[in-house]
Amino acid sequence: MSSWQLSGYTTVRQLGAGASGTVVLATHDETGTPVAIKYLVHVLGDDAAFRAAFRREARLLGEIDDPHVSRLYEYVETADGAAIVMELVNGVSLRQMLRENGPTTPESALVVLKGSLAGLAAAHGHGVVHRDYKPENVLVTGDGLSKLADFGIATQAGQGTGTVVTGTPRYMAPEQWTGAPATPACDIYAATATFYECLTGRPPYDGANLFALHDQHANAPIPTDPAPAPVHDLLRHGLAKQPADRPPHALAFLDILERVAGAAYGPDWEDRGLRELARRAALLAMLWPFPDRAENATSLASTTVGAGTATGRRSRKVTVFAAAAVVATLVIGGAGYRFAAADDVSPIIAAGEAGSPTAAAPAPAGPSSVIPPAASATPTVTPATESPETPDATTGPTATTAPVTRSPSTPATTTTTPSAAPSPSVSTSPTPPPDTVAPTVGAVRASPTRLESEKCTYGNRSSTVTTTVTDDVSGAAELKVTFRYTLNGATSTVAMSSAGRNLFRGTLTSLPMPKVATRIPISVVAVDAAGNSGRSASPVYVTLDNICSPG
Repeated sequence: MSSWQLSGYTTVRQLGAGASGTVVLATHDETGTPVAIKYLVHVLGDDAAFRAAFRREARLLGEIDDPHVSRLYEYVETADGAAIVMELVNGVSLRQMLRENGPTTPESALVVLKGSLAGLAAAHGHGVVHRDYKPENVLVTGDGLSKLADFGIATQAGQGTGTVVTGTPRYMAPEQWTGAPATPACDIYAATATFYECLTGRPPYDGANLFALHDQHANAPIPTDPAPAPVHDLLRHGLAKQPADRPPHALAFLDILERVAGAAYGPDWEDRGLRELARRAALLAMLWPFPDRAENATSLASTTVGAGTATGRRSRKVTVFAAAAVVATLVIGGAGYRFAAADDVSPIIAAGEAGSPTAAAPAPAGPSSVIPPAASATPTVTPATESPETPDATTGPTATTAPVTRSPSTPATTTTTPSAAPSPSVSTSPTPPPDTVAPTVGAVRASPTRLESEKCTYGNRSSTVTTTVTDDVSGAAELKVTFRYTLNGATSTVAMSSAGRNLFRGTLTSLPMPKVATRIPISVVAVDAAGNSGRSASPVYVTLDNICSPG
């Protein structure tokens, strides 16, 4: 990422970073609407073929509108860089939830699979195959709903990849390993593999290297035994080795799921699953973009991003898609086998309540063009459309106090009454005592607690460090909070920023490859305006592995 920043938005803080770019929390200057912006890695943005591929992908996704699919507001491309503006959700990724809380209940796993199949069905209806369904790309909102994100390597159904294999190995269908044309059956396989991981806490196959994983997906028996017996048939359907033996499309699988879930877990299975997912999301509220809103356990409502003016803004080449378009987080690999990196940044990049009005995209500055939807390889399903909300000119902040005016013909005069010479006044208020109390630092947490080197491609390379800090005098803006960690005998300090409600957050990232797996102690220091210093009672530990995940 370069130093280029998208005009019309104000960055609040960084939310995550990965191989393809950096995601920041920002607000739309015109309306104050919170959004997530992904700035693409500068070297990728300079690649003409890369930009062309992204435009083709965007044309595939431009018309998808479904409450279970994350949405794109705006794609901006200039000579200085490229960025995508997306909805923001108060919630976490399924990966974070599984990592921190372990396997879900069967009902919760079924709710996740149902929401994902609904989102996939919307994509498949427009001839789009996701090709990279995995826990990192499923977002769980504060009310338990799931959304499908990251269509960065999506393609039109029926297109082949030839000698380049694209996807995440632990979730790739057998035919996907061979570069066969993409079909909805690939997504059904990956969604079922993630469903299995929700139930058991691990993916169905976990070979030590790519060759072992390939062999397991192609030839190993479907591992149904660790999962509850009522869902064995779902697993056998979705993880069938041959595409023809899987449900023909996501809606067909959704019908099977509804019948199995109702028969096994009763008519209220979905309500129980949603409540449990919402509870688990609330447990991870400190990882939400807006932790102080977790008390309501509801996702952010979609908010209209109003039409901005172009006055005073640089001309830029902009492509604006329908507000209901899905987000496309780009993941680019090398030649030959090309796998999507497990950038754990998707947790924070899309949302809005299901069924809420669609949000209008911010108006671009400078010349713009609307990319028309591409012809689908299968008959498209045109969703019912809603009129985008428009800003109400009467709802913005208004001044309540009229300015004092004087008539130009009546000069202002000041009347002075003579009085005795004033005597010096003496204050009788006691001098406030000096601030000698240090800030109180709460327990320190890190998520995830296992990282890989910055040289690795697929594992987690950054961890979010959080804690609470309170002070009897200084407010959050006056506190200087940092975390310190020691690695290879050297101590480093990282600034933490306020996230509201006494919560502070920072990111541990860009770590070198150690010779052996190393436990890194992390402690927090807070200094108030008077210079008093407080420290966390005990450190939290993050393990830095000395090997990289195979994919």
